[in-house]
Amino acid sequence: MAVARKMLTGMVLAAGMTVFGAAAQSLPALQEFYFDDDVAAVTPVVVPADSSDVVDQLMKQRERGRKALEATVQLASVAYAQGRPELGRELYADAEKNAPGTSVPGRMVRWNHGWDLFRQGDAEAALVQWHSAQQGLRGNASWVPQTYALALWTLGRKDEAVKWYAAAVRTEPQRWSTSDGYAQALPGWRDSERVTLAEVQQAWAAQPPAWP
Repeated sequence: MAVARKMLTGMVLAAGMTVFGAAAQSLPALQEFYFDDDVAAVTPVVVPADSSDVVDQLMKQRERGRKALEATVQLASVAYAQGRPELGRELYADAEKNAPGTSVPGRMVRWNHGWDLFRQGDAEAALVQWHSAQQGLRGNASWVPQTYALALWTLGRKDEAVKWYAAAVRTEPQRWSTSDGYAQALPGWRDSERVTLAEVQQAWAAQPPAWP
């Protein structure tokens, strides 16, 4: 365990860290509908490992090449959760080098990275990653509008958030017109994230934006 942690720490480089722009993230043009499935790319990564020595086991899987990409992503999530964001970014950067953004694995890496960043309180950087994941798919991924709405509302870009949420409603009105089914529709989201999205839903319901 100690060796594995030393190896992880040694991966942190003083230079070359990913730097996210301070300027507001520019998003793609809003589309009317978002029907395209992207389940393979947006499934949370969970590599089976005993919780007592998860870091050591993940390091071994990473070194042996068995589920190396998934192990790297989960190690990065562990690093973020442990309050080591520099290490998390470095591990994600390593994963991104081995998974082009246009591939399913590449979208998986960037989607998961976005969530780790969002849960660290960096919604702006999360949008960068989610936008990159979206660009890797030809089409309009069904996860996009509600996820963007969450980040934009968190950033105080509330008018934009409501417009993106409206796209989710246009696409699947039975799912997004109310917040009643959020627990089923968004099982991987935290309660606080569903509460935030419910605020967007309430703003949408109060004054639904017209399309276009």
